Amino acid sequence: MPSTPAAAPEAGDAPAPFTADDYRARMDRAAASAADAGLAGVLVAPGPDLVHLTGYQPTAITERLTVLVLAPGREPVLVVPTLEAPDAEKAVGAPALTLRDWTDGKDPYAVTAPLLDGGGRFGISDNAWAMHLLGLQGAVPSTSYVSLTEALPMLRAVKDAHELARIAAAGAAADRAYEEILKVRFAGRRETEVAADLARLLMEFGHSQVDFTVVGSGPNGANPHHEAGERVIERGDMVVLDFGGLKHGYGSDTTRTVHVGEPTDEERRVHDLVREAQQAGFEAVRAGIACQDVDRAARKVITDAGYGEYFIHRTGHGIGVTTHEPPYMIEGEERPVVPGMCFSIEPGVYLPGRFGVRIEDIVTLTEDGTGHRFNATPHAMAIVE
Repeated sequence: MPSTPAAAPEAGDAPAPFTADDYRARMDRAAASAADAGLAGVLVAPGPDLVHLTGYQPTAITERLTVLVLAPGREPVLVVPTLEAPDAEKAVGAPALTLRDWTDGKDPYAVTAPLLDGGGRFGISDNAWAMHLLGLQGAVPSTSYVSLTEALPMLRAVKDAHELARIAAAGAAADRAYEEILKVRFAGRRETEVAADLARLLMEFGHSQVDFTVVGSGPNGANPHHEAGERVIERGDMVVLDFGGLKHGYGSDTTRTVHVGEPTDEERRVHDLVREAQQAGFEAVRAGIACQDVDRAARKVITDAGYGEYFIHRTGHGIGVTTHEPPYMIEGEERPVVPGMCFSIEPGVYLPGRFGVRIEDIVTLTEDGTGHRFNATPHAMAIVE
């Protein structure tokens, strides 16, 4: 298991770079986890898993086979097309693995087959192309495969100190974007215009990628994943702002709900309820608690107040090199929360045709057994113009 800091990580803006040794340790852990799960190894296609394990991200994902083969007791091998080998050699994790290239006109599956134990069962990236999986099965018919999400769902769940520093920096940048968006005018502008402001601010504060900017005004706020549209925001609207992306290669994701002008008593009451639920979920975070217990703690507050049917999604999700990944804070997820896990706590209430409220922070469990928020902006309802 990766080491994690004894105290909550600081939101520094220039985290230490990853090294070949960092990637070597991650690949070793993945191979060991595969053995513990009864697998012969792990096959990693281009995507988040490959970036996490090697630091390599092909400039384009094409029909040409690229796959990292990890097996207990063996040197990691990255199979790549010859024309992409120079880029793969530049990856920070390249010194920790063996590169095996293949040229157009040759069978890439024949190149990969000797790396696979016949009769073995392998975990394979969820985003591997079907044609590549079928090609490997054809080359080594005695092998079988299972998705990594099913076989090794916690592969990327526990972050080391360098990863935590990146998530802290991403969270701080999202906070700054929220502080600035409160200064813009909402009334009389389209949701898309406010969403564009949020995207611009995330980039200004160091994000390299914006994954989403939900701006749900009035009745649109009752749709948790509303895509910002052409609705003109009006005075009297509740507005759900949910936004995030990647900074230093790691995710941010935060939600605050604001109001245009003075809210009604009911709107304040629902907002206060969601705020109380979010706090209850956070206070539940401690070493050894099951992920589902975070969901239970937040959901109980809303259910006890009579709004349970309007809380229509899980309480949280993991975050790392992607903005959504395991673990999930949901009933039935019995895996324990352990130091280094990073996940959202984001209860909500959604009243169809009227308004919605959601409050979200990214949280980790520190080595001292306490929860730590990566978002520090106020939970109180902000009044905007």
